[in-house]
Amino acid sequence: MFGVLYGVAVYVFFLATFTYAIGFVGGVAVPKDIDSGSAVPLAEALVVNLLLLGLFAVQHSVMARRGFKRWWTRIVPEPVERSSFVLAATVVLALLLWQWRPIAQPVVWSVADPAGRFALQAVFWLGWAMLLISTCLINHFELFGLRQVLAGWRGHEIPAPVFRTPLFYRHVRHPIYLGFLLGFWATPVMTAGHLLFAVATTGYILIGIWFEERDLVAQFGDRYRVYREQVGMLLPWPRKGSGRDAAEH
Repeated sequence: MFGVLYGVAVYVFFLATFTYAIGFVGGVAVPKDIDSGSAVPLAEALVVNLLLLGLFAVQHSVMARRGFKRWWTRIVPEPVERSSFVLAATVVLALLLWQWRPIAQPVVWSVADPAGRFALQAVFWLGWAMLLISTCLINHFELFGLRQVLAGWRGHEIPAPVFRTPLFYRHVRHPIYLGFLLGFWATPVMTAGHLLFAVATTGYILIGIWFEERDLVAQFGDRYRVYREQVGMLLPWPRKGSGRDAAEH
């Protein structure tokens, strides 16, 4: 029962932090967003922000790897392994949101036209909606550890991941990452600090995809290789053939 309570508490913590992060990036309904706060010297802002982004990238990349998971489950019970990963990622994300240093100048672009601003804000929300829907398509509650702790409490085993292409996965291999990119880049006002955030997270996403696809090829073999040839990584392209299968991330 402790595992279930732990998993639920971690999920609630993640949900609250992630919701705040959306407002942080978009400057919506939060006390501190990506461009607000006291000004600091540029060197300090760059060093602190890059360290925070680097810490998140290292934590997420290392703990998500299959080799780390095999080692980690020798220390923590397997049903709470995913919840522990989510907890660590959320703590690092919360630290980033708390300690981020704004760099308001220079402004890279500023869209004054109401139609243009509306279009960019629509793309911003579309990205987050795509991300959320994509997590549900591949089992949202397993992705964030709730399914595992419930199965452990009941004494059940989690079935092995299946290979399929629900909705967005028929057109791009990584719709979750595409949703992040839309959310990070679609803004009517792109400041230097926001640009730093967007560029750094985009770089991390591309590196993360490389590691993730290596793991997926190891797990699913030729089935994933064929899927990778047929479906674009982040943008749809004409498929070489038809197929219904995609790796469940």
